Amino acid sequence: MKKKQFKAESKKLLDMMINSIYTHKEIFLRELISNASDAIDKLYFRSLTDESVGKNKEDFFIKVDIDKENRNLIITDNGIGMTSEELENNLGTIAKSGSLDFKKDNAESDKKDDVEIIGQFGVGFYSAFMVSDLVTVESKAFGSDQAYRWTSTGADGYTIEPCDKEDVGTVITLHIKEDTENEKYDEFLETYKISGLIKKYSDYIRYPIKMDFESSRPVEGKEGEYESFTETRTVNSMIPLWRKNKSEISEEEYERFYSEKFYDFEKPARIIHTKTEGQATFDALMFIPKKPAYDYYSKEFEKGLALYSNGVLIMDKCPDLLPDYFSFVRGLVDSADLSLNISREVLQHDHQLKLIARTIEKKIKNELTKMLNNEREAYEEFYKSFGVQLKFGIYNEFGAHKDSLKDLVMFYSSTEKKLVTLSEYVSRMKDGQDKIYYACGDSAEKIDMLPQTDALKEKGYEVLYCTDNVDEFALKMLDEYDGKKFANVCAEEIDLSTEDEKKQLEEQNESGKDMLEEMKNILSGAVQSVKFTNRLKNYPACLSSEGNISVEMEKILNSMPTDNKVKADIVLELNASHPVAEKLKTLYTEDKDSFNKFTKLLYDQARLIGGMTIENPSEFINMISELMVK
Repeated sequence: MKKKQFKAESKKLLDMMINSIYTHKEIFLRELISNASDAIDKLYFRSLTDESVGKNKEDFFIKVDIDKENRNLIITDNGIGMTSEELENNLGTIAKSGSLDFKKDNAESDKKDDVEIIGQFGVGFYSAFMVSDLVTVESKAFGSDQAYRWTSTGADGYTIEPCDKEDVGTVITLHIKEDTENEKYDEFLETYKISGLIKKYSDYIRYPIKMDFESSRPVEGKEGEYESFTETRTVNSMIPLWRKNKSEISEEEYERFYSEKFYDFEKPARIIHTKTEGQATFDALMFIPKKPAYDYYSKEFEKGLALYSNGVLIMDKCPDLLPDYFSFVRGLVDSADLSLNISREVLQHDHQLKLIARTIEKKIKNELTKMLNNEREAYEEFYKSFGVQLKFGIYNEFGAHKDSLKDLVMFYSSTEKKLVTLSEYVSRMKDGQDKIYYACGDSAEKIDMLPQTDALKEKGYEVLYCTDNVDEFALKMLDEYDGKKFANVCAEEIDLSTEDEKKQLEEQNESGKDMLEEMKNILSGAVQSVKFTNRLKNYPACLSSEGNISVEMEKILNSMPTDNKVKADIVLELNASHPVAEKLKTLYTEDKDSFNKFTKLLYDQARLIGGMTIENPSEFINMISELMVK
């Protein structure tokens, strides 16, 4: 029998497809099962108009058998089968797709919605050569009396010859390669491995995929004795949960699916089950978790939704379907309209994918908004886990998504003593108040003790407490909310004084300018300036900042592993009405040495109150000790 050569250009092309197109060898099983499903679909489609088919939908199946002794993996279907000519055209021509031709031929049929053809490229079959050194295809076409066998060891070519086969359909036999030092092919002869791959990639093929499993049972009448037997089981689920009507699915079914697929044994905070038709047609089933995954805030975490095409897994995690700020969402998308590349492993980055992603983003945002408005306690629990991600979304990409996220973020309120939204803050603003006040620190308790916070609370203003590193960066990116600018209470420009108070303070700074300049010089560039203030209540001094970099931002940025350090323009503010101010004036004229030490002590004290470390702890301790013994 004469061996035929592939009609595609060269051995190099086939080698490329086998060794380069697919990133995972295990994908071969998905491809062959998808082809088997296509073959059944074609015969099922024909049965809708041809009674001679003699099969109902329930009669169709795919069988996967393992012959470990002979190293064979066998995939059988009772679909439409292939003639000798079809074997020649479909398997002898690389990148020839019978499935694609079938879709084109039946595009206008009024029955087209009753059948789904998964495969569109003729390349998938050749993935079998990634794991096998001999592939045999025996097929008998519907309506034909003769079956044919196609045999190939790879790029060297193939043979086609008549064979005996009683039933219509196709049997593909892969002779699995021997193990090598780098590749373990034996695993593809293990029942648990093959059944696991079916569950992973082909769980929702709509025909039963059957396998034989070894089991045991008690021997009747012989206590303690067991006999082995083989039972055939259906491995796949067949009907995707997301394709059912929501009214048909119980809460327990959703929760069981979530737990099994995502290994989270806590109920999800929200379930989003949607079917979208139009420019982007797809089914989606998504879950908003209550708590982050164990690796969520690590470098190892991979965002993305599982992507299916007609129930066949294409990508385990498609990152393009979720923006970073919604990366905590788990779930899947199933669409028949995706533009897949030749291997069906990766999506083409096309308009369709972007449409799906935008729709999903809106669905998630709407669900979170509903939770915030209708289930406040549940939203606050969710926010404790993922609020940082939402605030990062405001800051990221130069604020491109800030308008979409600004109503979802929350901050701890000095007056409400709980998390509040920006909208709620603005609704309570005092008459004439034109700024949204915030303060930053390691915790709400520490922020509450800041001199500047204390002073604003004394005047009846609400302050938002920013305790996460990203908070101030997000607020600066927002810049304003509902026309109200954000203002850091530790910024030097905040002044709530009356005109008389401002005039009096100006006179005090003018009369003490020589002393204040001397204090600046003593601090050797640590501060931009020293000045009197009347916005402190009980504290003798505090640190504020000028410009875009606040004291807290300096601390956060300089804690990062980089050589590029930043420095805030710090101002040392002295409480003009505090006894320490009068003491300083006296020391300035009578005891320059003590004045020098008092200046340094006040600066260190202000740093400690502001949540910063002091630069020379030993000097600080020595000066305190010296004062204590006077």
